[in-house]
Amino acid sequence: MLAFRKTFVAAAALATGLVLAGPQAKAQDFVNILTGGTSGAYYPIGVALSNAIGKGMPGAKLQVQPTKASVENLNLLNGGKGEIAFTLGDSLSDAWNGKADAGFSTKLTDLRAVAAIYSNYIQIVASAGSGIKTLADLKGKRISVGAPKSGTELNARAVLGAAGLKYSDFSKVEYLGFGESVDLMKNRQLDVTLQSAALGVASIRDLANSIDIVIVSVPADTVAKIGDAAYVATSIPAGTYKGQDAATPAVAVGNFLVTNAKLSEDLVYKMTKATFDNLDVLHASHAAAKAITLQAASKNSPVPFHPGAVKFYKEKGLMN
Repeated sequence: MLAFRKTFVAAAALATGLVLAGPQAKAQDFVNILTGGTSGAYYPIGVALSNAIGKGMPGAKLQVQPTKASVENLNLLNGGKGEIAFTLGDSLSDAWNGKADAGFSTKLTDLRAVAAIYSNYIQIVASAGSGIKTLADLKGKRISVGAPKSGTELNARAVLGAAGLKYSDFSKVEYLGFGESVDLMKNRQLDVTLQSAALGVASIRDLANSIDIVIVSVPADTVAKIGDAAYVATSIPAGTYKGQDAATPAVAVGNFLVTNAKLSEDLVYKMTKATFDNLDVLHASHAAAKAITLQAASKNSPVPFHPGAVKFYKEKGLMN
């Protein structure tokens, strides 16, 4: 009997201790960051984002997942298979509106913005030996337009369409990632690659260091024909790539960090705060990341901002 009473008292004490500890105990935060291919800008910036969030959220379990970028990221995120993701602004708009031919079979209404970050430049790069100098010269050539229904491929459709070109106008169309496209160009199996990425992207730098290239101009009047406010006329500065001696008219589209509406306000607030409290970590990761600023982060999203992000921006006086 005495042994039983001792056992009962011990068990009761343990149970009481667990109850008392309950409010203080907290499940570990888990953050899966959906990025892009390892040869693009999303992945290294995503690794830096993981480091920034880790600094601001000690003890959080962090994972950086390479993906096919925007379209895959948004579908995964809306399905609850990630906490934060990179995406192009036009893909985000297409996902919100359920544009089927862009890769979204239904409206992805659980998407919420965390931050506007930097712009992607839609860079059309030809081998000098192909004879391509203008958009019109692309007709009849061999081109890679990015993985099927990726953000890059959606950009390709928009820009080439505005230039009056259809995929059937090319002698060959490949749907490949950046690194694979560059390898084929080095081997003279492709004439041109279209890559939607940050300026100075590693894949194009690699190509320019291997063969002579031409950055194909996208004039402002062509950009206007796209008919989508997400696309903005800009230029690629001279010297961005080896052999590029003059600034080249181009087109850009904004990038965003997004999350799922079902994530708690607290978690998204902490992720947003950690990101901008450690912005130097992102800036050091890639040339494109230097364009990420707190002042621009809360602007121009095609989807609503998550309440956790809104709370942070309100604290900074950036939202009412």
